[in-house]
Amino acid sequence: MALFCHDIQEKLPATASVTDFDQIRAAAPAGEPERQQYFMEADRAYFTARFEQMIASGEALSRYGKERLEEMQKNGRIGTVDVVTFGCQMNARDSEKLLGILETIGFQEWESEDADFVLYNTCTVRDNANQKVYGRLGYLRTKKRNNPQMLIGLCGCMMQEPEAIEKIRRSYSHVDLIFGTHNIFKLAEILFERIANGKMTVDIWESAKEIVEDLPVERKYPFKSGVNIMFGCNNFCSYCIVPYVRGRERSRKPDEILDEIRKLAADGVIEVMLLGQNVNSYGKNLSEPMTFAALLRRVNEVDGIKRIRFMTSHPKDLSDELIDAMRDCDKVCHHLHLPLQSGSSRILRKMNRKYTKEEYLALVDRIRFAIPDISLTTDIIVGFPGETEEDFQETLDVVRRVRFDSAFTFLYSVRRGTPAAAMEQVPEEVMKERFERLLKEVQQIAGEVCGRETGQVRRVLVESLDDHKDGYVTGRLENNIVVHFPGDETLIGTIIDVVLEESKGFYYMGRALPKG
Repeated sequence: MALFCHDIQEKLPATASVTDFDQIRAAAPAGEPERQQYFMEADRAYFTARFEQMIASGEALSRYGKERLEEMQKNGRIGTVDVVTFGCQMNARDSEKLLGILETIGFQEWESEDADFVLYNTCTVRDNANQKVYGRLGYLRTKKRNNPQMLIGLCGCMMQEPEAIEKIRRSYSHVDLIFGTHNIFKLAEILFERIANGKMTVDIWESAKEIVEDLPVERKYPFKSGVNIMFGCNNFCSYCIVPYVRGRERSRKPDEILDEIRKLAADGVIEVMLLGQNVNSYGKNLSEPMTFAALLRRVNEVDGIKRIRFMTSHPKDLSDELIDAMRDCDKVCHHLHLPLQSGSSRILRKMNRKYTKEEYLALVDRIRFAIPDISLTTDIIVGFPGETEEDFQETLDVVRRVRFDSAFTFLYSVRRGTPAAAMEQVPEEVMKERFERLLKEVQQIAGEVCGRETGQVRRVLVESLDDHKDGYVTGRLENNIVVHFPGDETLIGTIIDVVLEESKGFYYMGRALPKG
């Protein structure tokens, strides 16, 4: 591989020919992940040569400035990249993989859209997420006009929509590469194709062909990490585009998951978040089926891991077996995100959620009986097609009875191609008025609930320096509530005892207890 890189570096980007690229492509291994590792090397060779050209011409000095250029040269960096994440925890985890690949190629993370390569990892759960991406692409048009060598990439859920791809081809021709949710792992190869053909490169898979996980990852936090346990969704809620863009459920083998977690623990990770569109469905499509509860118990046995979280759970198949596992496993955090979406059984049926209001409330009762200190959070949609004031009152009733620690509330957003898009829509002014009433109710209850541990000593995982107050750090309780208290950077990544002195409604101010 070293000889291969040297050969490519002999050919400056301006003089590389189609034949050169064809020869490189032809020599690529067929199997994964070796194929992507090969293309990472090819990309690195190309961008190294381009970076050397920039230094020789003086362009690098004017572009990066003396201090940054010296830092890049010292660290062996050959360009800058900004990976911008829209959407859920699974997208955030995908972005860590994308950044890991790009840093292996030689790029330095630069959280600015002035970077040499800007990559948007998109979401399409709501239409405003799409509009935000289009707005940013319009902004980048000027950036690229001023820096023609700049690369712009798009990936993620929005890219699985044919209408979005067509609009980008038609109106945003300055975009360089586009790929979807099923071939995130192919970034290095897709980037190579863009280099080779010099024009917009689109590589979208309609469905997943393989799961490739053994590639570089650049974690945001050294002490905690997401772990994909499954991909896709089979639920087909009538308002949701996710099954169409993420595909059908595919579970990773438990041994692969456990091996990854053991490696993370050996690398200093003490908290893992098990990720899936519906983790309760984990294992159903494996050749040797395994329940999520059984997997949770095995993860709980991994040495070095101190906290285990997971999301998201669908109420329709959250089993008593899982509740028992959460109760029994000492490392599993007593926090559960359990999307409600609506408190009306009539609307839940139209949503194709497969549970009723009464079944949801009974489930909450079983969870709280087994785990009295559980922290419950949820998602609620306001203004689903056909929602009446009576339906909305049913939602308020559930909110008042369950008393969630927090709730993510959303106005219904029409997603073309879903069954709900063809239903009779609720007027926008009615939706907004109901949304404001719901938000007021949720905030009032959450402010009361989240202060219930005031005066108590709780374990806190310190995550960062406080953004707003010098001499303070920020961490999270097991129930996911944020705590701010005096401390310094030496505490980051540790779990310590903190007195929760004052509740501020949605977070605490505290004081760390002396060790020992």
